[in-house]
Amino acid sequence: MNQSTTHFAPNTVKITQGTKRDAPPVISVTAMAGVSEMVRQAFGEKVLRQAKQAAMLDIEMIEHHDCFIPQATMTGFLKEVERRAGEPHIGLLVAPHLSLTRYGRWGEYVLASDTLRTAIARALATLGYHSTGDRMETSVDRGVARLSYFNAARGWPGYVHVACGTAGVMLSLFRSYLPSNWLPRHVELDIPRPRSASFFEEAFSCPVVFDASAVSICFDARLLNGPATRHPSTRLVTIEDVARSRMGPASLDNFRGVVIAQIWAQVLSGEGSIDSTARALDTSVRSLQRALSHDGTDFRELVNVVRVQRAKELLEGTQASITEISNELGYSAPANFARAFRKATGAAPQDFRRKPTGPITRQHLPM
Repeated sequence: MNQSTTHFAPNTVKITQGTKRDAPPVISVTAMAGVSEMVRQAFGEKVLRQAKQAAMLDIEMIEHHDCFIPQATMTGFLKEVERRAGEPHIGLLVAPHLSLTRYGRWGEYVLASDTLRTAIARALATLGYHSTGDRMETSVDRGVARLSYFNAARGWPGYVHVACGTAGVMLSLFRSYLPSNWLPRHVELDIPRPRSASFFEEAFSCPVVFDASAVSICFDARLLNGPATRHPSTRLVTIEDVARSRMGPASLDNFRGVVIAQIWAQVLSGEGSIDSTARALDTSVRSLQRALSHDGTDFRELVNVVRVQRAKELLEGTQASITEISNELGYSAPANFARAFRKATGAAPQDFRRKPTGPITRQHLPM
């Protein structure tokens, strides 16, 4: 029996106020993490500089930030590297060095899964936090599973390199959960068959099929049910973390919104200090308190709101213990965390976790 599941990437990025439905597809710039350095090492600073100029964007400067670029910028950059370096296999050179571990919060969220099956499910369900216009699909037929990625940039100049890079990233997902000597049955690429397939088969260490409908990794379906050989991530990461990093706070155009963004950063590192917040905002503690009072709130209230929101996310989105969550949020003892949580929500952390939850949704920062 053939079983298939398809997920379309929702258009989660607001490009401009009045964006039309035909807005160009975008992708997280983290998809290019490490590519510029590889180009520099392989072809020199001059080729990299020329490619940046052609793309009209210094991708290297922002590649570790959770922001978005047009997919045309990505393909254009790679095409220019090919032209300047005279190397038709840029994608194959880059593919082995690409990894989901460099994909920011979204990559962390996917790789925080306990099993390969769950990681794939997370990737499919939340692809819209990584790109728009793309979609992913899984299918199983007679014991062979297929994970497919349909790129919005297919057919564009330079896309052959994107297709190879996509395969490389997908393989990195599998290798995060499977033995180091694992190899796929074969890889499918949605590009025309080249004169020689040997370069591709050497790069992916398996047979490669061309002229496919998508970039696909084909593998033994039994691997979906097996335990992970190693756990790729020990961080507590929820879908709200991804939403926050990829969409940004609800508002950064006012002082309160900036303060809340700073508090979130502190809470995520287990802290929450008015002194460090004032220092980060280049103001005094007194001035900070006055500004917040003018907005009808105070620092302690905002910290409590952010901590409670974060606690809810961890209780609903992870299997972390109450003690682990308490430590994560910077409380001196689990009892103090439980007391503060009950005061804010009217429920003990254990009781809140038992409540039924709905589907994954993006939540706004408290404003």
